[in-house]
Amino acid sequence: MLRVDHGVVTGTFSLDGQTFDVDNNIWVVGDDDECVVIDAPHDVEAILAVVGDRQVRAIICTHAHDDHVRVAPGLRDRTGAPILLHPAEWPLWELTHGDGVWWNIDLADGARIEVGGSVLEVLHTPGHAPGAVCLHAPDLNRVFTGDTLFNGGPGATGRSYSDAGLIVESIREKLFALPDGTVVHTGHGEDTTIGAERSRMG
Repeated sequence: MLRVDHGVVTGTFSLDGQTFDVDNNIWVVGDDDECVVIDAPHDVEAILAVVGDRQVRAIICTHAHDDHVRVAPGLRDRTGAPILLHPAEWPLWELTHGDGVWWNIDLADGARIEVGGSVLEVLHTPGHAPGAVCLHAPDLNRVFTGDTLFNGGPGATGRSYSDAGLIVESIREKLFALPDGTVVHTGHGEDTTIGAERSRMG
């Protein structure tokens, strides 16, 4: 049976010459045999503790800020799973990993990622970052929003490669097209629902 497993790990986020302490959610989606990992924050061992003894089919990055991709190559080395990222994230990926380390597979809007007999649907939601994506799990009535939508509203857009108008457009066009009861699993902080955030944004 498809399920979602969760953990929290602490580390730092750095961009534009500033560094902040952050707590990141770890999301693992799959069944008893296989799973995908959504984002790779801070600590490979902490992620593997959530994975358990399952086979990791993919490491799916919602965007390339360093607190979401810093240990993606290390997790790939440990699991053999490919890293998936939207190609518009290259400038941010390069800030963390330089020019010699790449992801494996480009994400695109509408792509479908199979795991545990179900699918995750890729929604390209630029704004927080140019290649930010969300992952909709219709069979679970859940969406994994990275830093695009939080409990309380849109993600931050005050730094390089972000766009305040675009993130609102992405949320309204892609996320608010989902049912109100859809549970929102965020990159940081507590869950919310599409309906609750629709009410907040009006």
